[in-house]
Amino acid sequence: MTPEQRAVVEKAHQHSSQRAKGYREQALKLYPWICGRCTREFTHKNLRELTVHHRNHDHDYNPQDGSNWELLCLYCHDYEHQKLLEAEHGGSAGLDGPADATYNPFADLKAKMSKKG
Repeated sequence: MTPEQRAVVEKAHQHSSQRAKGYREQALKLYPWICGRCTREFTHKNLRELTVHHRNHDHDYNPQDGSNWELLCLYCHDYEHQKLLEAEHGGSAGLDGPADATYNPFADLKAKMSKKG
């Protein structure tokens, strides 16, 4: 990566962090510190594990009333994004159905068994 590319990436990370800090602080003031999915409760001690999820997945859409946010624990937040990824690819089976197995650990089992016997 060139120094110019590194600078662009670093600037993007800083912008993202600043933006997230603003809406995260707002969301934590608006909503109770409870995961919106699993209802796990949070305190100051473990608050870093509570994330702000954008319901429409647009991190730049941050209305002041918090209507695009919900507080989710790390696990539920990851699950929400995994569901979106799977939906984009036709579900867990993909667009073409389940993938064919590319490796069969038992393919030569009969031959291996006969060698031992």
